[in-house]
Amino acid sequence: MKRNIKLIVEYDGTDFVGWQRQPNGRSVQEEIENAILKITQDQTQLTGAGRTDSGVHARGQVANFFLSSLITEKEIHRSLNGVLPEDIVVHSVENVDEQFSARHSAKEREYQYFISKRLSAIDRKYCWQLGYTLDIAKMNEIASSILGIHDFQSFSKTDTEVDHFRSHIFESVWYEKEDKLIYRVRANRFLYGMVRALVGTMVNVGRGFTQVNEFQEIINSKNRSKAGQAAPSKGLFFERVIY
Repeated sequence: MKRNIKLIVEYDGTDFVGWQRQPNGRSVQEEIENAILKITQDQTQLTGAGRTDSGVHARGQVANFFLSSLITEKEIHRSLNGVLPEDIVVHSVENVDEQFSARHSAKEREYQYFISKRLSAIDRKYCWQLGYTLDIAKMNEIASSILGIHDFQSFSKTDTEVDHFRSHIFESVWYEKEDKLIYRVRANRFLYGMVRALVGTMVNVGRGFTQVNEFQEIINSKNRSKAGQAAPSKGLFFERVIY
């Protein structure tokens, strides 16, 4: 009987086309599936809690797969970190109930977006470096206005195939920490490109290009072209999943 194995994974998304296996480049899913095959000789298919886009990072991505091999969880954990490239680290390996799905069992997902208020040679791959002042109070006014259930079609990539565009936002806040401006958002689901589009639009509000009272009009329009340009992927981190 196959076991259901749950992984918690961290990765630097800089050199990946995203989480999901794709024909046009290197994906996190493919790297881990190939590593599992090498260790166990089992052909597996990973299910991820979030399908992060190209260049997006993760500290707490959750994935699961079914395994026939009798190798222990401890051995899987040690062996995976031994064969995976250095930009992927598996933090935990756990045997879970066969009904568990990293994607469908998730109740909440959390992302954080990082903006640097100063230029940094080291941080440049992991944040959006902005050389101008933002009105954080206005950005937080917008952030709090999306709490609850809303239609986010205006912040979804146009080629997304979904049944609906509604998400339930549980937390949405901007805060400052040292030289960083950080946006934390937690929801039951996120549309493709949604967080980066929200951040880009909120930055426009913070710069005064978009007025606070115009934001609701953008949501109501259900038109992606009305929202701001997507923030760079390098500043976005998939932080954790709540089950």
